[in-house]
Amino acid sequence: MRGGTGGDGVRTPPALPPALPLRAMTAGEVLDAAASLLRERALPLLGFAAILAAGEQALLAVLRERAGLSAPAYLPSWDDNIGPWWLIVATGVTAETVIIALLGAYAGAAVGPALLGRQVPSGVLWRRTRPVPVLVVAVILGLLAWPAALFGFAPWLVLYGLWGLATPLLTLDRIGNPFRALARSAALSSRDGGRGFWIRLLGYLVWFAIRFALGAGWIAVATTFTSVVSGGWVAWAVPVAWGLANTVAYTALACLDAVLLVETRIRTEGLDIAINRSRSRGEDDAAVLVAPR
Repeated sequence: MRGGTGGDGVRTPPALPPALPLRAMTAGEVLDAAASLLRERALPLLGFAAILAAGEQALLAVLRERAGLSAPAYLPSWDDNIGPWWLIVATGVTAETVIIALLGAYAGAAVGPALLGRQVPSGVLWRRTRPVPVLVVAVILGLLAWPAALFGFAPWLVLYGLWGLATPLLTLDRIGNPFRALARSAALSSRDGGRGFWIRLLGYLVWFAIRFALGAGWIAVATTFTSVVSGGWVAWAVPVAWGLANTVAYTALACLDAVLLVETRIRTEGLDIAINRSRSRGEDDAAVLVAPR
């Protein structure tokens, strides 16, 4: 099959066997497809995520020190510093929201070639990430996430479930307006009984459990050796462990958002039919990925 322009005027190589299935998927298959996308674009995604996760841990380290929270548990003494501890938790959740949104831009640029079987260089995908509108969306989500997490987390769950597809929409659907991307994200996530909403929350819970095991599991073992845990290295080793765990989790969640976007469009908008029709006509199937204006 011949190549195309990738929806933004950039020529791409001929199609190869796709990395993602061009059909509706079960929730488990969506999670598996996200892992496949992560494997395909591991180096740029994990590298970018590592930088962002390190920045998050540096910020939280300052806040923990001021609140008097120490590794490995970072738990408060319930008589005097529960308030600062809660503020730190809300700040961490806000940072997660922003980081996943930023990573979602690259994942959204990468999911189209993966779906069509195109080999597109990472540099081309970076040029498709549209940093200005993506940053606008990330800032909006951050400003909303902090108070949403601060006041009981239930509002944050709604925010996370509804608006997580916004940055992949900017880079895959090529929506020009960040606010329109947020609105379309909420609309897509609400379709089919809120299927996208619930799958995104399921993915977050799955990766929360995985990163908790990666970030805290080894600490539970180390606590059996008092002399080791009491060493000065634990003050930096624990943030490093959490940073590494978050690097993998944030990347996987961003890939989940991108895969969930195309799967929802296949399920509710017939994207697979439109792609196959375009191919049968000898047209550029990548152009179909761009949402109609």
